[in-house]
Parts: sequence; C-alpha cells; structure tokens
Amino acid sequence: MTTPPAADQPSAAEQPVPSRGGSGTAAALVAAGILLSRLLGLVRQFFMARYLGAGATADAFAAAFKIPNILQNIMGEGGLSASFIPVYSSLLGRDEPEEAARVAGAVAGLLALASAAFVVAGVLLTPTLVPLIAPGFEGEKRELTIHLTRILFPGAGLFVLSAWCIGVLNSHRRFFMPYVAGVAWNVAMLAALLWFGPRETLPRIAEALAWASVLGAGMQFVVQLPTVFRVMGRLRVSLSTRSAHVRQVMRNFGPVAVTRGAVQISGYIDQMIASFLPNGAVVMIAYASTIYVLPVSLFGMAVSAAELPELSRGAAPGREALAALRARVNTGLRRIAYFVVPSAVAFVLLGNVIIDALLRSGRFGATEAMFTWGILAGSSIGLLATTLARLYSSTFYAFNDTKTPFRYALLRIAISLGLGAAFALRGPHLLGIDGRWGAAGLTLASSIAGWVEVTLLHRRIDARLEGRTGIPAGLGARLWGAAVIAGMVAIGAE
Repeated sequence: MTTPPAADQPSAAEQPVPSRGGSGTAAALVAAGILLSRLLGLVRQFFMARYLGAGATADAFAAAFKIPNILQNIMGEGGLSASFIPVYSSLLGRDEPEEAARVAGAVAGLLALASAAFVVAGVLLTPTLVPLIAPGFEGEKRELTIHLTRILFPGAGLFVLSAWCIGVLNSHRRFFMPYVAGVAWNVAMLAALLWFGPRETLPRIAEALAWASVLGAGMQFVVQLPTVFRVMGRLRVSLSTRSAHVRQVMRNFGPVAVTRGAVQISGYIDQMIASFLPNGAVVMIAYASTIYVLPVSLFGMAVSAAELPELSRGAAPGREALAALRARVNTGLRRIAYFVVPSAVAFVLLGNVIIDALLRSGRFGATEAMFTWGILAGSSIGLLATTLARLYSSTFYAFNDTKTPFRYALLRIAISLGLGAAFALRGPHLLGIDGRWGAAGLTLASSIAGWVEVTLLHRRIDARLEGRTGIPAGLGARLWGAAVIAGMVAIGAE
C-alpha cells in the first residue's frame, strides 16, 4: 500500500520531526487521551456489571476476552511498541527519515501477516486454548467461553495493528490521538450493552458484547490511519527483512514482549487459578482490574510512553549523556509517584466506596462489591512497583538492552505463579473463609512479585547509568504519610 503525501505539504523525508514540547507535556497528552478512554471504559464496566453481574456468564465473557487480550498486549502495545519505537525514533533523531519509513513499512507488513496467522490459528485452536486459561470451567460455561473467544479473536489482530500506529505516532511526538482512539472501542461496546442489556438473555448479551468489541477494535485502528499517513508522508508496506534495523526490531521483539507482557501473563495465571474458585471470581478480578489499571495507564504508561522516544534519542556513552538520562529517569519516577501513591492508598482504604459508586447496580450487589474491594486492595499494594517498572524497562530498551528486563520479568511470573496458587487455593481453606477471597490472594501474590521485579530493575539501572535513581526516602515518606492521613480523614467523614 502506498499513500501519497498531501498535495500542499512536503513529504516526511523533506521535513524534520517537530518538537512537541517537553516530556511533561507529552505525558500529559498521553494521560489525557488515556483518561477519556478509561473513563468511558468505567462507564462500560458499570453497565456490564449491571447487565451481566458476577455469575457464570460474566465469568465466561471475562475468560474469553482474556485470551486474545493477553496476546494483543504482548504482541501489540507490550512487545511491538517497546521494540519498534527505540529503533524508529533513533532513525528519526539521526535525520534518516527514508530509512525510518522503510523500517515502518516492513514492520507493518510483517505484523499484518503475523496477526492474520495468529487470528486464524486462534479461532481454530480455541477449544484447546480455553482449557489452558480456564481449566476449572466445565459444561455450558466452558462451551460459552469457547464460542465467545472465537468471536473475539479477530479484534485482537486489529488491536495489534493499532499498536503499530501508536508506535509511529509516538515516535513523531503525536501522543494524544493514539490513546484517545480507544474511545471508539468503548463506544461500540457501550452501545451493545445499552441496546441488548435490558432485553436479552445473559448469553445473548455476552455474544453481542463480543461482536461489538471486534467492531470497536476496527474503529480504533481506522481512526488513527489519517494521522499516521500525515506524519509519515509516504508508506510502502513490505515483507522485507533486508534492513539491519528491521532485524533489530525482530530480535528485540521476543524478550520485550515477555517483559512488557509480564503483567498480562500474571493476569493470565491469576485467571487460570481463579477458574477453580467459586463462580464470580474470574469476572470480579476483571472488574477490579478496570479500576486498578486507570492510574497505571494514566501515570505509568503515560510517562513511559512519552519518555521512550526521548530516551532512545538520548542514549549515548559519556558522563554527560548518562547524567542527562539519569535526570530524565528521576523526573519521570517522581512524576509517577506523586499520582500513584495517593491512588494506591485510596484503593486500599476507600475501595468499597469507589466500587459501590462505579459498579454496584442491577445484578452486581453488596456481596460482589465486597469481594471486588479485596481483589482491588491486593492489586494496589503493588501498584507503585508496576508503574515504576515500566519506566525502568523503557530505559533499558533505550540502550537496546532487552535481556535484563526479560530475566526479571520471568522471575516475576514464577513468583506470581507459586505464591498465587498457594494464596488462592490453600489460603481460604486454612483461614476458614469464603473461597472467593482466594481471588484477593492472587492479586496480593502479583503485588509481591512486582516489588521483587522493580527492586532488581532499580539496582541494575543504577549500575548502567553510573549513578543513583529512584524516589528519595524523604519524599517517599511524605507522599505515603500524606496519602494515608488523607485516606483516614475520608473514612472518618463517611
């Protein structure tokens, strides 16, 4: 596919990449786009809880959505962006727009081919995949999960192509459009819930929601294309791997996909274990995740997405370059902490109020809200670790070091699996409590694993940058102290 530049504009090869302001401005644009999409996502989850509740059908939809969603995140925003952006941005930074365009076109073609193969394989192998991600599902619940998964798989392929657009636009310092595009996906699903929710059976609502997800994924991809063509000027899609830069993207992709996808893989493990828990555990984890990922996306993802192109342009040997990178990393870490620490404390202390306001309605009652609060609190203990780890990993990627974050991601996954199985399957029995509390044990285990990962990343990046990074102890104490005091005051005011 070849797209000519606009008649009244020079091609991308003839114009420099414009400066779009500082990293704070870029992060704010990413956060603004994500905020609009996530807020609409919360509205979507409210109506999903209202019409699907927290029973077997809702579990089936959550499990079905998780399979393509994991692959989408690993292949798309997880692996592709972090392996493609450093290479593409560095070419733009060296004023090599023609080579950058060739790399982008080759990556687009290879990605489209891989996505098509992945979708076809996924649809055909769904009966095999479902027992792997939800081995505890049986009978009609399992059959519904298989049916919904087959519907959802094409949408995952479209999400992966959308991630390529994000990589291109972020590298050209266009940050708002790629992240606000998610509004289209949420609108499609919300429309399906509002139309089918009051008038159809639970399985029919779930099926309509799955088809709406695929339609919304297509809309999210298409709305980004005009801006992609405008910033690139000319796009030639190919399957060529002759360029050393394309091969570098391909080499980086595997380790980066696992590293960036560690949270998603941990989520897969949580869902797999949760399928053995009583009805509702799987979907309550999904409901809690919608709330939990809001600060991760707004602050961790926003800062990391804005910094990755700049870190890639600035990664160079020499004391001055390393000092400048340390300053960027420290600024980003502190910016994250200012917002994430209060969010984590609020989720732990006031999660019941938040969940009641956002989800409690219709088939989602007080009991379901209580268990979801416990799940959210378990996740929130590791909220700061997860967001800081994204920025540390981005710093390694700027140096084209994918192996270090990869090793620590594998360790995180192993710890999450071991502790999660113990906390979820044995914890409630040993404590003599409802089995659904095992879902909170799963998220607590993931939080512990997250802190191990970020501690190891912190130590290694300090050695790489030849200096200290992180949040000063005094600042951390003030942030946590102020957040806890504010939370206790809020509880007293209830």
